[in-house]
Amino acid sequence: MADLEGKVALITGASRGIGGAIARTLANEGARLGLASRSGSNLGIEDAVARRCDVRVPADLEAMVAATVDRFGRLDILVINAGVGAYGPFLSLDPEHLEEMIDINVKGAIYAVRAALPHLLRSDSADLVMIASEAGRRGLPFEAVYCASKFAQVGLTAALDHELREQGVRCTNICPGGVATDFAMGRGRTPDMPALTGMMEPQDVADAVRFVVTRPRTHRILEIAFRPVTEASWG
Repeated sequence: MADLEGKVALITGASRGIGGAIARTLANEGARLGLASRSGSNLGIEDAVARRCDVRVPADLEAMVAATVDRFGRLDILVINAGVGAYGPFLSLDPEHLEEMIDINVKGAIYAVRAALPHLLRSDSADLVMIASEAGRRGLPFEAVYCASKFAQVGLTAALDHELREQGVRCTNICPGGVATDFAMGRGRTPDMPALTGMMEPQDVADAVRFVVTRPRTHRILEIAFRPVTEASWG
């Protein structure tokens, strides 16, 4: 029997990159999936509930949660993965990118929790997993607003751990360093960046999620922080 047989997981930002890797990994462990993304792709995963969803719109997330629960009857795992980034000198940051990072990374995470939490509280084995970042643990140059948005995610999850632990909802921050995807391409990253060759793969993050949600219910993982060996350690 697979580790997540009978469990239902909802993943935001699920159509590609880290989100796609998480979806396939949890499906391989037996989970039934709700896949929220701007494209609405089901990634070829049989029986998944896939919907177009803009996490900036609370009604989209509420509809996504409702469709998942209507199909499968429950919700056990929420993985908040939808996110955007833009890098560069603070005063050069496009105001549109600033607003987008706050709206998607911060508000989108809050809206996702609000939509899913009533159902997680009904589960006997609930997990709330935030795909945050090392940028949510350290202030980094040329990433000021992105760091601010990721610090907000880390703080949200840590606060929810205090609030929800006794109600049976485990809350975990997963904070990877650089991952080689199309994230922030054209917004401070370029395909020919030498740093990309040393970054981790989306599957590395998916494996961390699988580890967290398959732990015995006797304990919880508060945070997993990891980075490529090519990245320096910070203070």
